[in-house]
Amino acid sequence: MESLGVLITYPLFPYLEQELLRRGCHLLRLYHSPETNHLAFLRANASSIRAVVCDTHCGCRQGRLVKCKERGVRVTNTPDVLTDDVADLAIGLAIAVLRKLPAADRFVRKGASKTGGYPLTTKFSGKRVGILGLGRIGLAIAQRAEAFNCPISYHSRSKKPHPNYKYYPSPLDLASNCDILVVSCALTDETRLIINRAVIDALGPQGVLINIGRGHHVDESELVSALVEGRLGGAGLDVFENEPDIPEELFQLDNVVMTPHVGSDTVETSMAMADLVIANLEAHVIGRPLLTPVV
Repeated sequence: MESLGVLITYPLFPYLEQELLRRGCHLLRLYHSPETNHLAFLRANASSIRAVVCDTHCGCRQGRLVKCKERGVRVTNTPDVLTDDVADLAIGLAIAVLRKLPAADRFVRKGASKTGGYPLTTKFSGKRVGILGLGRIGLAIAQRAEAFNCPISYHSRSKKPHPNYKYYPSPLDLASNCDILVVSCALTDETRLIINRAVIDALGPQGVLINIGRGHHVDESELVSALVEGRLGGAGLDVFENEPDIPEELFQLDNVVMTPHVGSDTVETSMAMADLVIANLEAHVIGRPLLTPVV
C-alpha cells in the first residue's frame, strides 16, 4: 500500500488514520477543503486518488453504487462488526425510555431525591417487541429482547426461518401488535418514511418507538406531533431526519431519549471497522478477493 492515494471524506477514527499512514498511504483530506471547493479539490487530485474511505456523513448511496458498478469501481462495507453495539443500544434506549433513566438521573443530580420519591415508571421485561427488519441487527436485537422474556414479532421483505418469532405482513400490522417497535431495516425507496402517522397511531399512547436505523425511516413531523399530543407513549432515537438538526420540541419531553447517531461508536467496534477497511484495501492492492464486497 506504499504511496496509495486515499481520499478521506471526513475525519477518521485516529487509529485508522495512523494505520493508513504507517502503511505509507498518501491521505488526501477532502474535509480540509471548503465544501464549495470540493469539486476543484477532486479534479486537482484525481490522478492521485486510488481509493476512497468515507463514513455516514458522505456515504455511497444506491445511485453511486450503480455508477461504481458501471465504471468497474469496487465498493466494500463493514458489516457484522457493528451489529452487537447497535443491538445493545436499541435495548438500552428501550429500557431508558420505559424507566425514564435520563430524567431519573437529573432528579438525583438536582438533589430532588432528598425531599421526595421518584414517580413509578414502566418495566421492559415481558413487553411485546416488534422489529421492523429482521436482518443481522434486527436478529441481534430479538435475541437480546428474548433474554428479557419479551415475545418477538417482526416485519421484513420476506418471512424468516425463525418459528418462535411471529411474522406480520405489514408495518401497520406489526405496530398494532407490539408494545415496542424497533426500526432496524435498511433505508431504501420502499422503507423511506415507513413509519408514518398510521403506524405511529397503531403503536398508540402506551407504545414506544425505537429508531436505530436511519432518520428518513420516520416521518419526523408526525412523530413529534404524536409525542407532544400523547398519541405515542415514548421514543428512543439515535438517528434523525435532518442530522445534526433535531426538533426542539423533543428536548422538553421526558418520554424521549436521544443519542447523537452513536449506534456503533465504541472504541472496540471502531477499531474492528478500521481493521476491516485496511484489510479490504490491502486485498485490493495485491489483487486478492475483497473481504466484504458490495460491488
